[in-house]
Amino acid sequence: MPGILLALLLRGPIAQDIVLSLVTGFGAVVCIASANYVINEWLDRDFDRLHPTKSTRAAVQRELRGELVFAEWLLFVVVGLALAAVCSTITLWLAAIFALQGLVYNVPPVRSKDRAYIDVVSEAVNNPLRFMIGWSMIDPATIPPSSILLAYWTGGAFLMAAKRLSEYRQLAASHGTELLVRYRASFAGYTEISLTASCFLYALLSSFFMAIFLVKYRIEYIVCFPVLAALFVHYLALSMKPESAAQSPEKLYRETILMGLVALLGVLFVGATFIDIPALETLTSQHYITLR
Repeated sequence: MPGILLALLLRGPIAQDIVLSLVTGFGAVVCIASANYVINEWLDRDFDRLHPTKSTRAAVQRELRGELVFAEWLLFVVVGLALAAVCSTITLWLAAIFALQGLVYNVPPVRSKDRAYIDVVSEAVNNPLRFMIGWSMIDPATIPPSSILLAYWTGGAFLMAAKRLSEYRQLAASHGTELLVRYRASFAGYTEISLTASCFLYALLSSFFMAIFLVKYRIEYIVCFPVLAALFVHYLALSMKPESAAQSPEKLYRETILMGLVALLGVLFVGATFIDIPALETLTSQHYITLR
């Protein structure tokens, strides 16, 4: 959705058939994401068995046939790529990379999710990929600015690191670090301190790239920055709570303060899109304070 929205604001509808592009683009994303989750659930089943809550997942509780799981994955990939091809050539390429990322992240011998820090960066790359697919539904002739893609990538890395921090704190306290490492090999390369420090790094990088984008493309968006910073801080604090919703993103809608900040950010973004603030233009050029 952010990719679609930003493409509409900065580029306008360029695709010849917007409705067809949106339908096929959304269908492609859903199918490829589903394919990635299929192999994730299947290949993680023996590790999820060690997790106090993930052990209730269907792939752990039930005996599944590998050939049917593979057939389901292949079906999702084929349909997803076919829909992407109807959308545009660039959408097809992006969908193919999206599907490949699922293999790199989940399938041995690469299985990047088992390598500390690489796991976060390789999982977070889904963010700019989805952003670009959304952009391509509106404007298949260009790709988004690198500043917003890097901001989206590092912002996703912050969320993934915060999720791991929450898992680390909870499982290490309740079951010890030995089980934690057996559940996910990447935790052998982490400590609570290193995970917290990495969250700060990803948040700083995302803020830096976001500031570049805001100043270059519409200075009025700078009014959104304080709320964006508050979102980073609140989410990090949220990840440190017991049974944190940061471990289960589908439960985040229950976090009242978080949802309030998101709503406020949305209102500010819409306002900054349509309201010009000439006084902010001074921030885009050099100025010095004269002492005499």
